[in-house]
Amino acid sequence: MLELKNLVFEVPVEGGVSETKRIIDDLSLTIEDGRFTVITGPNGGGKSTLAKLIMGIEQPTSGSIVFNGQDITHASITERAKLGIGYGFQQPARFKGMKVKKLLELAAGKRLPALECNEYLAKVGLCSAAYLTREVDKSLSGGEVKRIEIATMLARDPKMAIYDEPEAGIDLWSFDRLTETFRDIHETRDDRSIVIISHQERIIQLADDIVCLRDGRIQDMGPREEILPKLGFTDRGFHGCQLTQPTELHLTEISTNC
Repeated sequence: MLELKNLVFEVPVEGGVSETKRIIDDLSLTIEDGRFTVITGPNGGGKSTLAKLIMGIEQPTSGSIVFNGQDITHASITERAKLGIGYGFQQPARFKGMKVKKLLELAAGKRLPALECNEYLAKVGLCSAAYLTREVDKSLSGGEVKRIEIATMLARDPKMAIYDEPEAGIDLWSFDRLTETFRDIHETRDDRSIVIISHQERIIQLADDIVCLRDGRIQDMGPREEILPKLGFTDRGFHGCQLTQPTELHLTEISTNC
């Protein structure tokens, strides 16, 4: 279980002597084990910052973060990873000289047979024959790197997996596979928690719980059946929580079928 208690995150205002801007404003939230939670809201509302605070990439100004009964407010990223928290970046890093298979093995913490690597890549819409021996460098498109990172999260199998806009830069065919993967993980691993930052309606519809974040505060939250009707999806985007238009999926990176 993850507990955020009166969390505050402030940053200095550019040019100001002592003035600060509050990005996360006295936020409290509990995510139970085995729940699929989607955090949504307008751009600039603090969603990605909140995810980074949970992972330890940013440190809160005040408040506390408790994971499975242990206070991790000031724990390092490595310590949180060892406790079972995983994080998928909105813009994943590239590793020149690092091949995809090796990256998957590092994530899993063990040697992996090719068949198991194949399964992880297939779940994110990549053909293993074309990717296992490739380097995770600039030769890969943004969408390809994003899918490989999600595959490493599957290999890692954390107790709580946090994904920051996993749909960004992914083509429609791969997005279909990705939503199926999230659904399968949730249905088959009820001891694992999934937290996704997303504007995408199809991902939001997978959630057990939806959190609407605006101006660093929770505007609304609750079970999907209660919150989804309030979002008011239309062709122009959200209305109920005044969210921005869902991320446009790119059709220029369609994978080659195996």
